[in-house]
Amino acid sequence: MMSLQPLRPVQIMKDQAGEERGEAARMSTFVGAIAIGDLIKSTLGPKGMDKILLPVGGRTETPQVTNDGATILRSIGVDNPAAKILVELSKVQDDEVGDGTTSVTVLASELLKEAETLISCKMHPQTIIAGWRKAVDCARQALVGAAVDHGSDPVKFRADLMNIARTTLGSKLLNENKDYFSNLAVDAILRLKGSGNLNAIQIMKKLGGNMSDSYLDEGFLLDKKIGVNQPKRIENARILIANTSMDADKIKVFGARVRVDSVAKVAELEMAEKQKMKEKVELILKHDINCFINRQLIYNYPEQLFSDAGIMAIEHADFEGVERLALVTGGEIVSTFGKPELVKLGTCGLIEEVMIGEDKLIKFSKCALGEACTIVLRGATQQILDESDRSIHDALCVLGQTVKETRTVYGGGCSEMLMAKAVDELAAKVAGKEAIAIESFARALRMIPTIIADNGGWDSAELISQLRATHNEGKTTAGLDMQNGTVGDMIKLGVTESFQVKRQVLVSATEAAEMILRVDDIVRSAPRQRRPDHGPC
Repeated sequence: MMSLQPLRPVQIMKDQAGEERGEAARMSTFVGAIAIGDLIKSTLGPKGMDKILLPVGGRTETPQVTNDGATILRSIGVDNPAAKILVELSKVQDDEVGDGTTSVTVLASELLKEAETLISCKMHPQTIIAGWRKAVDCARQALVGAAVDHGSDPVKFRADLMNIARTTLGSKLLNENKDYFSNLAVDAILRLKGSGNLNAIQIMKKLGGNMSDSYLDEGFLLDKKIGVNQPKRIENARILIANTSMDADKIKVFGARVRVDSVAKVAELEMAEKQKMKEKVELILKHDINCFINRQLIYNYPEQLFSDAGIMAIEHADFEGVERLALVTGGEIVSTFGKPELVKLGTCGLIEEVMIGEDKLIKFSKCALGEACTIVLRGATQQILDESDRSIHDALCVLGQTVKETRTVYGGGCSEMLMAKAVDELAAKVAGKEAIAIESFARALRMIPTIIADNGGWDSAELISQLRATHNEGKTTAGLDMQNGTVGDMIKLGVTESFQVKRQVLVSATEAAEMILRVDDIVRSAPRQRRPDHGPC
């Protein structure tokens, strides 16, 4: 008789490679994504709470205090693949429209919570996705129908921009001074005359004073000092912006050495270096300029030569400063100076030194790019300044998008309830299991105003039921009044949001949730083996 051999499992993957299948894989993705949503949902809305982000370095580095969703998610390290998708989703939202980073993550998380419930009831993921696709089309149409466009009326459009800025800043650190900062942001955006080029708006942070001491200044500020014995004020400036070495031209080949047989030869080398630098400065002076700005250092000898020629020389302007200067003055960054006729110089009406707090800065006024302006932020601590910077940046991004896409919608949970109502009406007309998925989409949309109410300390069940009933009565501009904990008219309260931001939140969250829902297998690659070091060949 033949002896039966025991069956041995066939190993296909490498050692330390792993795989999760079916329910285990789906549960792993759901848990990771829902955990990310639960982490940041307490920061949503005008009464949202802040998070303290401690750096890896511990005590030596400064902690961050913020309620910006993208900043929080960028700072935490996640290992779960689904959680990484939501973190990336938040980054993309921040890059695309600047605001809604928390909303998009929370909505995707709530959609996955609904999907988890449906899958536990043995509904297939593809059925859920089919229902969601119908629901998102219906919600988008409802959002388009509710949008208002005042782009042709400058007075009403400015009022819309002010309301959008107040709504954006209302959930940030600048909430107490939101009218003042909204005015700053709107003035800065309207200076761009519809171009949407946010690089023309500089944000300068200076410690000291309080937040209400911040202001909008025409022109460009550079946090550098003018050279010794050089003019401190220049009118009708002709500026050469350069990225070139202005230190002593020593032999910079690695390992090179120069041997001399007397001290006199060392003096000859130094004179040769000086002569070479003098020739370079003379080439620069042939450009007929009265201001020279270099990204790199300018040593004492060339600085003295510029002083003798009556030229203002500014050294070590960082890369961002040089790039922005080239933009606002209309010049080009150059590295060689042999052909002055081909170089485009920057122009500026006035360059002068100004004082902000205890620091001296260089101010460029009446620049070639007339839209150029600087928002100077003041604050008591670095954390306040950093959070103010993030808040103003979000407001400027949203306003920049609104100038391009002038339609607006109402906030305070109004748009979400409006979309949820339209999706519920669609579910009543659809037969089959897809209707259940469509209803789950409406429930996820209603969770946004529910979380906003919870974060404000109000009774969310009572408020959301009232808001739902008000919308069913046909009052489509009703939303949450978070100051009084009631249902109010968003037109009277001035709670307005950008249509572009809302649409991006809706579409991006649905696409991310759909991608995660499709997962039924997680394969982990084996880590690369470190080869032993056998020393030099």
